[in-house]
Amino acid sequence: MDTGADLLRIEDLSISFAMMGGQIDAVRKASLRVLPGKVTALVGESGSGKSVISQAVMGILPKTASASGQILFCDPKLSTGPVDILKMDPDGPQLRALRGNRMGKIFQEPMTSLSPLHTIGNQIQESLKIHMDLTAKERRQRSEEMLGLVGFSKPSRAFDMYPFELSGGMRQRAMIAMALVCQPSLLIADEPTTALDVTIQAQILKLLRDLQSQLNMAMLLITHDLGVVANMADEVVVIYHGEIMEAGPIEAIFRKPSHPYLKGLMAAVPHFDMKPGERLKALREVPVDAGSLLGRKPAAIAKADEAKAPIHLQSDVLLSVRDISKTFTTRKSSWFSKADNQPYKAVDGVSFDIRRGECLGLVGESGCGKTTVSKILMRAVTPDTGSVMLASSDGPIDVLAARGDGLKNLRTKMQMVFQDPVSSLSPRMTVQNILAEPLEIHDRGTGKSRTETVKTLLKAIGLDQRHINRYPHSFSGGQRQRIGIARALALGPELLICDEPVSALDVSVQAQILNLLKDLQSELGLTYLFISHNLAVVDYMADRIAVMCAGRIVEIAPREILMRAPVHPYTRSLLAAVPFPDLDRPLDFETLNTGGASDMRNWNAAFRGDEAEASLSAADLGEGHFVLANRNADVRELRP
Repeated sequence: MDTGADLLRIEDLSISFAMMGGQIDAVRKASLRVLPGKVTALVGESGSGKSVISQAVMGILPKTASASGQILFCDPKLSTGPVDILKMDPDGPQLRALRGNRMGKIFQEPMTSLSPLHTIGNQIQESLKIHMDLTAKERRQRSEEMLGLVGFSKPSRAFDMYPFELSGGMRQRAMIAMALVCQPSLLIADEPTTALDVTIQAQILKLLRDLQSQLNMAMLLITHDLGVVANMADEVVVIYHGEIMEAGPIEAIFRKPSHPYLKGLMAAVPHFDMKPGERLKALREVPVDAGSLLGRKPAAIAKADEAKAPIHLQSDVLLSVRDISKTFTTRKSSWFSKADNQPYKAVDGVSFDIRRGECLGLVGESGCGKTTVSKILMRAVTPDTGSVMLASSDGPIDVLAARGDGLKNLRTKMQMVFQDPVSSLSPRMTVQNILAEPLEIHDRGTGKSRTETVKTLLKAIGLDQRHINRYPHSFSGGQRQRIGIARALALGPELLICDEPVSALDVSVQAQILNLLKDLQSELGLTYLFISHNLAVVDYMADRIAVMCAGRIVEIAPREILMRAPVHPYTRSLLAAVPFPDLDRPLDFETLNTGGASDMRNWNAAFRGDEAEASLSAADLGEGHFVLANRNADVRELRP
């Protein structure tokens, strides 16, 4: 086959779904190509038709779908020449011979895509059983080779493990091994790194790049992350509402974007070069009216506003957290051995203050203890040691000691915005019920006044009041997250804990939510603890940033200092792993830690401490910048 010929060519592809109220056109006259050994990135928001196109290529469209056009697959190993996948029977032998053999696919969520009942090895060698005439020993050998290739240090051990025994990053590696074990000429990667931390994402991207060149494989990369596109793609195809808006080589697309949609998508992404006060430009601005909630301001702030005076409470610190620790016990037992209870320290001596009116960002990889800290603050988890004090406008509250009416009062002062806007809203309650529930629980107002409050909340977050009797399923992800924010604001809290509030959203919707949170903060004088693993988002939102690793805060500083001059090797590794949507600032894949940012073997001795870590303490570098280092270390020597 001529090297310039297309490995995959999609021409005039239209896909529609038969629904009760008529048909939905998911893809309209889409045309794109994937060249041999090259990466084509398919970029767009949720619902734009990206995943539907990938399903059509693999021949796994649902029964309700009807498709027209051509999907031509021209594999050099096929003696028949180009074949049209749309003309094949989805369950026929011809397409089954291609699927999993010459075309592999990595799905977005590795936990739900891997069978929990079968070992990793069983699932990887399934493709070999179907497509190749190998003995059991040869299949195992080939599977273990592939596990080694994707980064498992002990492939023979990993072969016999179950998915639940692996971390998210390792599960994704296992899925890549499964897709590549037959050495396909085309790999379809559908949002392969969306659910992963920034450091694990960088490792997976490096792995895909290495495997692609090693196996001379083409890739159709489906993503909404322009930073990933800039580091991986040779060609870019931009799709919006099922139609291709723009397509071309990566250089042309990034340096001279011509379509307004692509320009808008780029302006909606938070990045580290944003000027102070610069706002994200959402694709679709939603008119919000945070001023309508002024009646829900905390009492002290409202009084200060009336007097046009600054807030002078006893302290600028709203929340003071001191030495909180939490140990969980994991129980390991089998038929033949006694239970072995192993302690695991999720939070280890964490201390920080949140000042009134500021946003403190809390960042770190999955499993570092961020969410456990938020659960301790919200009284969902009881710590082993430590104290948490809230300097409420009504007087100081000992958060961990609050009981009965005191705890009920505390709930009005601190509220939470959750990560997943789908599972955090009851599907059986209307918007009216969801937003009125906190008011009913705390006996605020009458039925009529509560309805008025709900309407005010809807107005504040930019939702139409006509939606008051609709259920959560009829809203988009961004609208559902707005409802979650409105629910958290219903009682006029002083502190909002936002746990990954935009990680499940597209960049364009993410921009809307971040701008809304910023507006609410300035209008209502709110204080935020903003938890995220996306450093660019935290950089946009936070005034100060605390970096967490293995249950401890390793560095805390004002945002501009931490982003400009990070000191701790863990912080520097996190920042180095962030993919920029900029062709002139590619990821340095060669220097990325293979063991992850938390691999202490790569750290300077001054930051490692002794075996018990008792020698580590917070070193003051000035200007509110603290870093966890050896007590005996010279502060001047800590800076890189």
